[in-house]
Amino acid sequence: KGSTSAMKECFNTRKGPAAVGPYSTCVTVGDTVYVSGTIPLVPETGALAEGGVEEQTVQVLKNLQTILGELGLTMNSVVKTTVYLTNLDDFGRVNTLYDGYFAPNYPARVCCEVSRLPKGAQIEIEAIAVKNA
Repeated sequence: KGSTSAMKECFNTRKGPAAVGPYSTCVTVGDTVYVSGTIPLVPETGALAEGGVEEQTVQVLKNLQTILGELGLTMNSVVKTTVYLTNLDDFGRVNTLYDGYFAPNYPARVCCEVSRLPKGAQIEIEAIAVKNA
C-alpha cells in the first residue's frame, strides 16, 4: 500500500555559505523546512563578515534569505527562529536589523546568549519555514 508519510529531503546551498561541519544546510519534511544554524560567513570567501554584531547580523539574515530563496521561499515563509548571541547586550541592535527582514509578519522566536559560536561568530540564527505559508 502507498505510504502517505513525508520523506526527509536534505538540501545543501549552492549560493549561501558552505556548512562548517557534517550537516545539511536544511532538511525538508513535507511542507516544513528546517534550516540549520546560519553564521555570518560571506559565501564568496567563506570568511566571517567584517565588523561588529550589526554587520554580522545583516550577513546572517542575507544568508538565510539566500538559502530560503533557493528553495522558492521568502522570509515570510519562516514560522520560527532561534537566535544565538554571544552577548545578550546586543539584543536591541540585533532586533532593529531583524525587524527589517521580517516585518510585519514576525515568526515566533527564541533568543539566548551562548558562550561561543563556530568560527568566532557573534550571532547564529536557525529557522523553521513552511512552504505555502
